[in-house]
Amino acid sequence: MLPNEKTEPKQDLADLSALVYGPSKIGKSTWCSHAEGALFLATEPGLNALEVFQIPITTWEELLEACGEIVERDHKFHTIVIDTIDNAYRMCSEFICQAHGVDHESEMGYGKGYALINNEFQRVLTKLAFLPSGLFLVSHAHEREFETRTGKHIRVVPTLPDKPRKIVLGMVDLILYCDIEADHDENGDPIYRRVMRTKPSPHYEAGDRTGRLPETINLDFPTFLQTFSGEKR
Repeated sequence: MLPNEKTEPKQDLADLSALVYGPSKIGKSTWCSHAEGALFLATEPGLNALEVFQIPITTWEELLEACGEIVERDHKFHTIVIDTIDNAYRMCSEFICQAHGVDHESEMGYGKGYALINNEFQRVLTKLAFLPSGLFLVSHAHEREFETRTGKHIRVVPTLPDKPRKIVLGMVDLILYCDIEADHDENGDPIYRRVMRTKPSPHYEAGDRTGRLPETINLDFPTFLQTFSGEKR
């Protein structure tokens, strides 16, 4: 069981896990659709304008069934996209509550229901993350007020509840915040571009364990992949 050699850093984006989050309609799903061999586990409507491979998911049991097929069968998919992970967590909560005959996790005693839901949620995500394929998790964004030693401040974070958000943030290799950046053209007129933010900030959640990405990059998958791969134009 003990290793004899160190593992090499993974070089392919399709071997990594990423959280992609941001405002509605900014282009998160479109960005993910360009990933190599993308398969969407669609837990909410919103892919009607995209030509993608997708499995509609309405319950946690359906997600488990889809994951079982992904794990056990040969297929052409190299990137699994859960869109959105927020809805997937809600389905996980409903699944655990139904299994224990309650309407809400708080009815199972202090902390027990939340622990069962989060353990199940983490179990499935971890199994997917260990597969030889990419895992992209899509979420929305909202502003939250946090209190620190220096006072209260506003930060943009994924819309997941606290515990599953911490599970996801601790698991993924990339935390990519989709945003709108304001600038000016040569005439001084305002222009706006869609970007991804990849580095930690007091103002939003982001991160890049690979160290390959600039702090801000255009929300364009070919440009992202080229930068990530270190290719020169």
